[in-house]
Amino acid sequence: MTHLDEMAAVRPLTLAWVSRHLEVGERIVRADTLHGGITAEMRRLTIATRDGSTRDLVLRTFVDPFYVEHAEDWLSREAGALTLLAGTGVPAPGLVAVDPTAAHCEYPSLLMTHLAGRTVLDDEGLETRVPLMARQLVAIHALRPAQRPREYVTLTTADTVVTPKGADAAAWAAAIDVIRKPAPPYEGRFLHRDFQPGNVLFDLPPSRPAGARITGVVDWAATSWGPADLDVAHCSTNLALLHGPEWGLRLPEAYEEAGGMLAAAASERLYWRVRDGLACSEEVQLVAQSWREAGRTELTTRVVEERLDAYVTALMDAPG
Repeated sequence: MTHLDEMAAVRPLTLAWVSRHLEVGERIVRADTLHGGITAEMRRLTIATRDGSTRDLVLRTFVDPFYVEHAEDWLSREAGALTLLAGTGVPAPGLVAVDPTAAHCEYPSLLMTHLAGRTVLDDEGLETRVPLMARQLVAIHALRPAQRPREYVTLTTADTVVTPKGADAAAWAAAIDVIRKPAPPYEGRFLHRDFQPGNVLFDLPPSRPAGARITGVVDWAATSWGPADLDVAHCSTNLALLHGPEWGLRLPEAYEEAGGMLAAAASERLYWRVRDGLACSEEVQLVAQSWREAGRTELTTRVVEERLDAYVTALMDAPG
């Protein structure tokens, strides 16, 4: 798709809305699709400034009817989170404008600043990136907002889990029994709720891989209040499916090494990790597709299902 085609793909009412939130004399000169998302269209907009330079903004637009139905809540929460995060030291985008009910745009949309860096989904360099992600999560969980976001929500139940074909039936039955129990008590924390490699931006110096640093954390639409274990579990599941079960098991260790506090009892930690792993069983195909679009072409649905089975089995086999 050419740059002109990309510009044409940004709908006219939305373009006009974005333009109203630019500085005097600025104009949109380019649009580029950002791949890897599932729920919304993401585009980087290049803005020509009055002095002849350019700057970038990011436009999130909910188009799919299923996600449009939830867009008002998600975009309102993301706008609130970005406002809260300004000045905290957590590297999040800055809010420019939001239209959660599509009062001005064709579809619900949010406009934010563009952050430097890029997502990194490759296996190489994980030993450096995982501790960085763990430290970033600890910093997020340390925030104490004056107004808490809403309590976390989990939609997966024992009856909605999709056991992968050929999976270890005994391990999955035991895992499903774990989430039949009530959620353990917890001390609430500020949660990103979708913290995973696809939502973390890195600067990776080519000459110094060990000099990697996080430049941004994006997609705050699911911000919630709940147990730190839930964020750690979600990132662990994603690491296990992207890079192998051992990396999913490594993240909680790295989180505690970075000063984070997880549930004291092994049974409580297991509950949150299993709950997130089983939740992923319902959307393996979507997750695998988004990763393939982002360049991990070998991650077929079957490969991801096999890794999920191996991860859930490893959790159930873990001592304690």
